[in-house]
Amino acid sequence: MEQVVEVEQGRPAAGAGRPSVGPTYRSAFARDGFPAPVPGLGNCYDIFRMAVEKYPNNRMLGHREIVDGKAGAYVWKTYKEVFGLSTRIGNSIRSRGLSKGSRCGIYGTNCPEWIITMEACNAHGIYCVPLYDTLGAGAVEFILCHAEVEIAFAEEKKIEQVLKTFPKSTEFLKTIVSFGKVTQEQKEEVSKYGLEIYSWDDFLSLAGDLEFDLPVKEKTDICTIMYTSGTTGDPKGVLISNASIICLTAGVDRLLNCVNEQLDQKDVYMSYLPLAHIFDRVVEELFMFHGASIGFWRGDVKLLVEDIGTLKPTILCAVPRVLDRIFSGLQAKISSGGFIKSTLFNLAYKFKKFRMMRGAKHNEAAAICDKVVFSKVKEGLGGNVRVILSGAAPLATHVEEYLRVVTCAHVIQGYGLTETCAGSFVSLPNQMSMIGTVGPPVPNIDVRLESVPEMDYDALATKPRGEICIRGETLFSGYHKREDLTKDVLIDGWFHTGDIGEWQPDGSMKIIDRKKNIFKLSQGEYVAVENLENIFGLVFAIDSIWVYGNSFESFLVAVVNPNKEALESWAQANGTSGDFEALCENPKVKEYILGELSKVGKEKKLKGFEFIKAVHLEPVPFDMDRDLITPTYKKKRPQLLKYYQGVIDNMYRSAK
Repeated sequence: MEQVVEVEQGRPAAGAGRPSVGPTYRSAFARDGFPAPVPGLGNCYDIFRMAVEKYPNNRMLGHREIVDGKAGAYVWKTYKEVFGLSTRIGNSIRSRGLSKGSRCGIYGTNCPEWIITMEACNAHGIYCVPLYDTLGAGAVEFILCHAEVEIAFAEEKKIEQVLKTFPKSTEFLKTIVSFGKVTQEQKEEVSKYGLEIYSWDDFLSLAGDLEFDLPVKEKTDICTIMYTSGTTGDPKGVLISNASIICLTAGVDRLLNCVNEQLDQKDVYMSYLPLAHIFDRVVEELFMFHGASIGFWRGDVKLLVEDIGTLKPTILCAVPRVLDRIFSGLQAKISSGGFIKSTLFNLAYKFKKFRMMRGAKHNEAAAICDKVVFSKVKEGLGGNVRVILSGAAPLATHVEEYLRVVTCAHVIQGYGLTETCAGSFVSLPNQMSMIGTVGPPVPNIDVRLESVPEMDYDALATKPRGEICIRGETLFSGYHKREDLTKDVLIDGWFHTGDIGEWQPDGSMKIIDRKKNIFKLSQGEYVAVENLENIFGLVFAIDSIWVYGNSFESFLVAVVNPNKEALESWAQANGTSGDFEALCENPKVKEYILGELSKVGKEKKLKGFEFIKAVHLEPVPFDMDRDLITPTYKKKRPQLLKYYQGVIDNMYRSAK
């Protein structure tokens, strides 16, 4: 395993509850130790402060100005200008009674004001608490109350969502700031509860000439509480310290240097993945560390490609769903280009792929093909992209392979969790053998596998498989107000990810399973499947339901055992004939069941991605004879998938 080095031996099982563990590995780039701390860099604010001192006149934050309804070129604020604005915002926040350790909520699409507010929080040791509503109905209210948020900054169109959390959130919340304007009605509504609301411009000048001293900030201090889904119940508040982000930044920086792809002040980043998630947050910290530029999208996915074309980023981070769209768009364009163009493209693709598989670097594999054929793909992404990093969910192997060949850029895949401060593994440029894996560990963590006997995964086998466990300074400090949950996953300094991994011969990691019945969809959203099955099981016409989804699809499907009497009764009332088996095949009956599932989903306020988009009605109940359930009637999910694989494939094909 040339990409990793062993630092500790594995050990056999040690009694009940202590399964065997494999050897501990770290990146070969950390063979002589993890990156040393940068002198003077002790907290997240130092990343920004040092960049301002070093690159005061560099472009920092850019957005497209809208003139007469049309988007123009990017307009930029320098590091020095952003520093001035964040200083004023910080003083205004302090003038509202907040101090080190207070909590500030930020709610809205990525924009310059988001980062300016975040840096104001970092300066004064105030916890930054991102708010977002994809966690479901009531999540914004829950986060405001659970984190005890005293001031909330919000995008203009999100103000109404904040007001809907009244009166519960007003126990702690005292100030609301709009990134834009506020209406008279909003002022009146807020005043009923004794709160104040300000427009961005008014809040900028609120403190006047008041200047507050910056508190001393320690590495171990918490800088942000990021709420994440991942289990049933309420969102969990992940406590992330200054040390975690600084350590992550240093590790990724060393990795990029070791593969000759180091960032510098000329790099440009497109900010569109939510800043409320750790993935984008740490990438933007890394860009600031180098005095590079961050341009923001307009917040509309339909306009993203146009924004990319105008900004011309050098680094593009994406989730698989975005890359799937790029892949599909390219395929459609090639198909409609006529016989000669499509033949030329396919020949160029096969030749370049063959050369890359034989070890040629992507920029040396087929220079003529790049110039004549693939340069058009590169121009479609602005013309300057040199690295495309996919994260948040697995990227389909065929998409990764295709994009590595045609984009004239390194396409690499990463893996990490909010609890590990995002990047824990990243595949390496020009290593085609790493396609389908998440690469070796980043050079700032130790990794080992822990056996999962109940799932037949053995960390000490010839092909080591087990739960991925991570140790290092990038780890979170715990779950806010949930010490019980923290103890479940942080054991003897090791974070148990819940993901099952398999070491590859070259030292890269392949994610092969999930320890618990929780999985991600392709857009990066977690689905707690047992919880959904309990909810959908409330439908009167259903006896049993198996809900299925995976990280390569954006929606859920289900195999349903209908209730025979209920189905026949509905059929009679609705003029639908046929025996039970025939009814299960009838499209009208399937529509009826889907409608009932949607109805209960709405009643229970499920999120959009938790709704079932296609069903197969199975007249034969799940049984032990086909090895689909245990003697205690628990579903055997791997066996269900194997048995219904053809049905699942058909549902996804027909539902798209």
